[in-house]
Formats: sequence, C-alpha cells, structure tokens
Amino acid sequence: MKKAVFVYSPEQLGYKFSDTHPFNHKRLTLTMDLLKNIDALDDLDIVPARVATEEELLLAHDPKYIEIVKRAGHGELSETQCESYGIGTEDTPIFENMHEASAQLVGGTLTAVDYVMEGKAEHALNLGGGLHHGFRGRASGFCIYNDSTVAIRYLQEKYNARVLYVDTDAHHGDGVQWSFYEDPDVCTLSIHETGRYLFPGTGNITERGNGQGYGTSFNFPIDAFTEDESFLEIYEKAMREVFEFFKPDVVLTQNGADAHYFDPLTHLYGTMNIYREIPKLAHKLAHEYCGGKWIAVGGGGYDIWRVVPRAWSMLWLEMTDQQLPTGPLPQAWLDRWQPEAPVPFIPTWEDPNPLYEPIPRKAEIEEKNVQMLTKALHIIRNEKHV
Repeated sequence: MKKAVFVYSPEQLGYKFSDTHPFNHKRLTLTMDLLKNIDALDDLDIVPARVATEEELLLAHDPKYIEIVKRAGHGELSETQCESYGIGTEDTPIFENMHEASAQLVGGTLTAVDYVMEGKAEHALNLGGGLHHGFRGRASGFCIYNDSTVAIRYLQEKYNARVLYVDTDAHHGDGVQWSFYEDPDVCTLSIHETGRYLFPGTGNITERGNGQGYGTSFNFPIDAFTEDESFLEIYEKAMREVFEFFKPDVVLTQNGADAHYFDPLTHLYGTMNIYREIPKLAHKLAHEYCGGKWIAVGGGGYDIWRVVPRAWSMLWLEMTDQQLPTGPLPQAWLDRWQPEAPVPFIPTWEDPNPLYEPIPRKAEIEEKNVQMLTKALHIIRNEKHV
C-alpha cells in the first residue's frame, strides 16, 4: 500500500471562468512545480483524475441541472436562461465545456476515494476538488458541481462508510452541510470566518442538523481579523471533540487556503503557520480513529502566487510523512514564476515576522472566539450524553 497518492490530470485546468476571475487553477501547476523542485513529488505518486459519470453526479445533483450545465457549456443557452441555476452570474460565469471540466474535478475526488477505500493508499489528495458551495440544483460561489457531496454519497453507497467532513476554508462549507443536514451517518465540521461579513453568510453554531441528523452539524464561526493562535486553538479543540463524538470510518478534509492575511476575498489574519498545523492534526486523528483513511481536497485560495503553493505543499508533505521545509524557496521555482506574478513572492517557506501591523482589537477578537468555542463545545459535550 502506498502512503499517499496525488490525484491530478491536466484536464483539471480546464475549469476556468476567465483570465481575470479570482478562481484560478493555475495554482495546481504552481503547487506541483514547487513540490517537484524540492523532490517531494514524483511522477509515480501522481494518479490521473477520471471523469465522474452522469450517474455519479446524480448522487448530489438534479438531472435537469446537469442538463443545463451541459447545454450552457456548449453555447446552447444564454446567461439569462441560466441565472436561476446560479450559472451565468458574476461569480460563476459560463465557460466552454463547463460540464466536462466540472465532472473531471468530481472524478478526481472519486479517484481519491477509491484509492483509499480499496486499500491502494492510506491517504489521497485531489487539490482540484473542494468545490463546497455547489447545491443540488444550483451553482454558487465559483462551484458548479459539489465534488465533496458526490464523494460522500459515493462513500456511503459503495463502501457503507460513516464520514466526517472537515472544512477549514475561510468560507462556510454550506453546500456540503445542507446536503447532509438530516443524515446521522455524515458529520460536517466547518471552521470559517463569521458570515456577518463574508459569503455565504451561513455557518452559525445554531446550525446543528435536522431530524435524524440533528447533532451532526458543527460550525465554528470565527471573527474577522482572527490570527493564528486563536484559529489553531479552535481547530485543535473542535477536531478532537468532534472526532471523539462521531467516531468516523473515514475523514474527508477540505483545505481552502484563503484564511491567510494575503487572501483578497476574506478578512482573516492567518499566516503560513496555520497551514503547517492543520494537516498535522488531521493526519494524527485519521490514524487514531479511521485506520489512516484520509481523503483531502483543495478549495478556496485566491492569492495563487504567495500563499496557495506553499500552503498546499505543506498538506502533501504532511500526508507523505516528509519533513516540512524551512528557509528559502527553491530559486529555480522563484525564477520561473516571478515574471508572471503581479506581486513580489515571499521567498521563504515561512512568512515574514511580523507580516502585518499589530491589530488593536486583538484581545476582543480572541475573547469573542473563546466565547463562541465554549458555547459550541458545550453543545457537543451535552449531546454525548443524550
């Protein structure tokens, strides 16, 4: 059995709205090139992403919606005809062959699932996935098909698995949460910036699930301008409590890299330190509770030059038990990509210290986060005894 596989096909780069859209899968190329430059990713580690079948997409999406996506991507529908399906909007514009490109991202996550669940690899990573805002019949927030929702349903149907979904993207993992809101065999945990200021505006601690699924939805909304220490305190306590509470067969983590200070679409003040620590605990708990079964996908991350390649490299390095690097980034990588980048690179694996001016409201922000965490953990602990 391999330690881990890296799922990727060049066709994943076809998921592209425009040259100016913030969602840009060039970050996959940048990340892979960085890993290869430090000899951390070999061609033997890479397995091709297959294309999800229509039957598989139907696990999470309406047939009429899939047909709309197909027709829009083939130039058969106008933006006006698609708007009620969330397509042809500023967030999710129509692009050529959008169904095929989206199905390729979903298929990558299903490839990762099969490698882990069939015992070919302990862990599997599909950085092209993580499109957590997609709904059953509507695109949302740059996401056309929701690969994590499809993958979790696939895990249930093919492998009869009890699944924990962990989402550390700065945006709430709404599409996945609502898909399993009444399902007692899927637990969703999302740590995200509060929806008071940020899309999609959901993810309150009171969103606990419904019906038989009540008590399997966990949200930890953190205040804008939250820094590393507070983020990581919440992450560690939330993860340990929820793993112990739910006892999953397999964990699927969504690893958005948009909680960083440099990210242009969010208001959190994370540094590269959180992206060193997030995979460490996921890895440890996957072995403690799931026999090592850990599937990871990408997600958000809109500073594709200074943040995403370093952050996602840390994920793969942790997954494969390689030492996390310090010091300078490879000069060959910097030389190759800096001419294309609109911003100067951070030339080291770590961020400069300090990365930003001290925050005047630091104590207040941390206190708000502690209060939120205390309430959320109280709910979990009470439910253990129900």
